[in-house]
Amino acid sequence: MYLRGMGTNVRIAKTFDKCDFKEKPLEKGEYEACTFTGCDFSNSDLAEIHFSECVFSHCNLSMARLFSTALRDVTFVECKMLGLRFDTCMVFGLAFRFENCTLNYSSFYGLNIKKTVFKKCSMQETDFTECDLTSAVFDDCDLFRATFEKTILVKADLRSSVHFSIDPATNRLKKARFSMNNLSGLLDRYDIEIEP
Repeated sequence: MYLRGMGTNVRIAKTFDKCDFKEKPLEKGEYEACTFTGCDFSNSDLAEIHFSECVFSHCNLSMARLFSTALRDVTFVECKMLGLRFDTCMVFGLAFRFENCTLNYSSFYGLNIKKTVFKKCSMQETDFTECDLTSAVFDDCDLFRATFEKTILVKADLRSSVHFSIDPATNRLKKARFSMNNLSGLLDRYDIEIEP
């Protein structure tokens, strides 16, 4: 729940289909329970726009500007989201989930995003430094060269994810879940070889 500013444009339960927001930028305001399908937001300025309970499906949001953008209970499905700076979003009420998304080169630096679900996502070279990912779920994700440094992964589930390198000495992993197949990602710093 959040307060609406005076004179702010509010759109509720509106559907946006195949809109090109590179050509005509999305109007500033608040979007509640809206659906964006097949829209192009690449390199768009989404600064200070509020999204609440919205769904983005098959959209391209690569390199969009997210300064003070509110993302509250937002779902992203099969979206291209390269190089996004989620760490510049408004932190109050920040909550989202990602399914089949490409989040390569994005940053979640320093965010408290407990219980976030990442399902079948590519997150190559994504930055999770100093992030609180308590009880987060990484379901079948590719974390090649993703950065985990001073990251809280307490009770996080990485059993089905691959290509991660997480140093237990510099991250909090209490009760985090891994599988026998991906344990090598916890031992990279020791430069040892693990054979099946």
